[in-house]
Order: sequence, then structure tokens, then C-alpha cells
Amino acid sequence: MSRSAPLSRAEFIALLAMLFATVAFSIDSMLPALPEIAAQLSPDNVNRAQLVLTSFVLGMGVGTFFTGPLSDRFGRKPVILVGTGLYITGAFLAYIAQGLELVLAARVIQGLGAAAPRVVGLAIVRDLYSGREMARIMSFAMMVFTLVPAVAPLMGSWIIALSDWRGIFIAFILFALFSSGWLALRQSETLPPESRRPLHLGTLWASVKEMFSHPTVRYSIMAQTLCFALLFMAISLIQPIFFDVFGKGDSFPYWFAGMALVSGSASLLNAALVMRFGMRSLASLALGVQVGLSLAMTAIWLVGLRGDPMFYVFLFWMTSVFFQTGLTLGNLNAITMEPLGHIAGTAASVSGGVATVIGAGIAAPVGLAFNGTPLPLSIGIAVAAAIAWGALQYMRRLEDRGFA
Repeated sequence: MSRSAPLSRAEFIALLAMLFATVAFSIDSMLPALPEIAAQLSPDNVNRAQLVLTSFVLGMGVGTFFTGPLSDRFGRKPVILVGTGLYITGAFLAYIAQGLELVLAARVIQGLGAAAPRVVGLAIVRDLYSGREMARIMSFAMMVFTLVPAVAPLMGSWIIALSDWRGIFIAFILFALFSSGWLALRQSETLPPESRRPLHLGTLWASVKEMFSHPTVRYSIMAQTLCFALLFMAISLIQPIFFDVFGKGDSFPYWFAGMALVSGSASLLNAALVMRFGMRSLASLALGVQVGLSLAMTAIWLVGLRGDPMFYVFLFWMTSVFFQTGLTLGNLNAITMEPLGHIAGTAASVSGGVATVIGAGIAAPVGLAFNGTPLPLSIGIAVAAAIAWGALQYMRRLEDRGFA
């Protein structure tokens, strides 16, 4: 640990979880709204409503490349607060939009703003902690963060029942005001002026080259990208599978909440085990198990199981997908950031931007391949998890040979 956090550890973790939860809340609470958005704004092509999710991810991915270097130059808090202002602007534009095109443009703006708390929050953790202790802090934050996707679809459905889908954007504004106000009032700046780096293209390029000169960083970013890809696959297809394959649309928010709450225990498990077993070992184990479960899911569908028994198999498997993210993403982030504390903002931006944009690109064809069965999803996740597992095994061999 490089310096003491100005907040108690519990409050710091809670604040960090709120910052990270901006992204999950902005995506998951929109899931129940997609049918209404499609009916009102795109009745001739209802599948276009799913672009409300992908446009946000696109904006977030692009914004991720910039927010870290800006925070290395201007400090952590100012960048988060400006990003929050951009996020609120996007939410307001979406609220008043009368056409799907403006909603999508506003969601891109929202995503650009949401990149700031996501990326700079990670840089703040690296300013204060390192190594396995950083991974432990991230695990606790992810555990609290899990409560947001657990309740977000329920909150979205309740807001729609009280008003309509536009009310969700008012909820985004209130959420952002609360989290940014908490940060502004309680968290001191973690990057002192003497540690800030000039914002020059040459300096940024040198930082990027330094990042990718580390084999461990390269392979951890590769594994992160594939973990994001399988997560985006699951998020994009879980609603149509519940609705179209199993006819569980009305109860979807409740099932989703249950899956998220169970999955949240993975972060608690990771926090308990990471100091003993290490980040790479836990991530490798989670990915290896996920390959086996995804192949089993594929085989069970192919042998012809259907109806409620198949639904509960799918539910177990889908929960396992979200569960493994609690054992992978925080650990992989910590592995990536470990040798890069002196360029933490830029490192968080580049690694997060690469993982988000490429991960979304990998997931998009899987979403488009939806054919009324879970097979595109189960096969896609099995392949992504297998390649990510292979990247971590290769990383281990490099470290054993002294090349990391």
C-alpha cells in the first residue's frame, strides 16, 4: 500500500462500488424497457431496440481510452466529476428524445461519461493499493457492486410501472448525482500534483509501449477481453432467451435478481482466497470450470431436454457465467495494473478500452446469431472461456521461464 486511504476501508469500498456500478445500472435497468422502446420508437424493426445497450457500450469503450490519461494529467476527482456531468447530459437528452436515433446518440454520450468512474475508479484503487491487497479490495467492491445488477432490472420494471421507460433516465441522473456528490465531499484527491504526467502524444505513446512490453500485461488484457466478450454475450442474449425460448418474460427481473445475488458471492469467495492462492490461479480455475459447464449446457440441449427441466439447467449455467466474472475480472485487472502503478490512469484506460471495444466486437456476432435456442450463447461462451484459459496458462509458462 503506497499511502493511507482518507476514508475507512468500508466506506472506500462502498464508494468504489457505487462508481463501478454506474455501468451495470446503466445497462441492466434498461432490459425491461426494451419491449416498450421497440413498440414506441421502432415498431417496424423491434430488434433495433437492443442498440440501446450496444450504443452505451460503444460510447463507454471509446471514452475509456481517454479518461485515464486525462486523470494522469489533471487528477482523479476532476475527471470523474466532468465525466459524470457528461453522463447526466446524455441521460437528459435520452429522456426528451422523440426518436430512436436521438436515444442512441444520447446513450453514446452517456457511455462516454460513464467511462470516467469506471476507469478512474480503478486508478484510484491502484494509487492506494497494490498486488493481492488491491485484488482483495476489488473483490469486496465487486461484491457490493453485484447488488446493483441484482436490483436494476427490478427497479427498471417498477419505474416503468409508475411512469414509462423514460423515467429510467431520471433514475440515472439521480444515481449519478448521488455517487459524484459522495466522491466530491468525502474522497480526497489520490494523485498529488507532483505525480501527474503531461498530456503529450509522445508521452502517451511511450506509456502504451511500456504497457505492452510486459508479457504478463499483454496476456492478462487478452484474457480480460475474452471475459468481457462472454459477459456481453450473456447480457445481450439473456432477455430474448428468457422471453422467446422459455416464455419467462414476466418473471425475468426476479430470476435475474436471484442470479446476480448468488453470483455476488463469488467476489466474497475471491476476497477470502486470493491472498492465499493468487490472482492467476483463481482466474484460471474459474475459466476452466466455465469451459466444462458451457460444453455440458450445449450437450444437454442437443440431446433434446426441453421445458422446465431445461430452463433450470439454463438458469444454473447462466448463474455460473456471472459467478465466474467475480473470480476473473477483478483478478485480471489487478494482474494488469501491478507493474504499472506509475502510469495507472493510462494503463486503466488502455486495458479497459481494448477489453471493452474488442470484447463487444466479439460478442456482437454471437448476439446476431440468435436462432431461438441457447446454442449460439453456450458455444460462444465455451470458446471465449477456453481461449482466455489458454492465455493464462501461457502467461504462467512465461513467468516460470523468467520472461514475464
